[in-house]
Amino acid sequence: MESLQTHAPVSAETLAQSFEEADVHVVDLSGYREEDWITFGLFWTMCALVFLQFFTRYVMNDSYAWTEELATYCLMAIVFIGSSMCIRQNRHIQVDFLYRYLPAGFARVLATVVDIVRIGFLGYVSILVFQYIRMVGNEPMTTIGWPKSIVYWLALAGFILMTFRAAIVARDNWRQGYSILERPEVYDGTGA
Repeated sequence: MESLQTHAPVSAETLAQSFEEADVHVVDLSGYREEDWITFGLFWTMCALVFLQFFTRYVMNDSYAWTEELATYCLMAIVFIGSSMCIRQNRHIQVDFLYRYLPAGFARVLATVVDIVRIGFLGYVSILVFQYIRMVGNEPMTTIGWPKSIVYWLALAGFILMTFRAAIVARDNWRQGYSILERPEVYDGTGA
């Protein structure tokens, strides 16, 4: 049986010092971009809608049906706009196993092709989403008379942001001479 460890009581001075140290920390929000704040706002809007759905269903026993639909649409916008954050930070799932065994020159060419294909794909999907918005027009949502195109405009904004961020990542990869695929250890902080 494992013995329980006892901890010495924390002195008042030590506790006060820990609070003083906490006051010294500077909050740096410079790493966040527009899509981060939009996603943050959409996330908390979705949370409020889900809470309202829960409250009206289980506490008032009379659910507001529109809350579920709007929460679903918020989730869709979070996914598409939030994906641009992942592209900007190189956080999407990537397979870099092959790059460990390729010659450096060929790996560089292949990584550049991946960047170009990603930009092309996201740009093409942006065009397709725009065409879809034009086809859907002002078709109303199921429970509210708002047009569904609002959701698709948010998805289009997400794809445009993803395309833009992918172009910036490709430019940065070209300038530094490697990408996360070729040298993942540089991006996760374990390497030089």
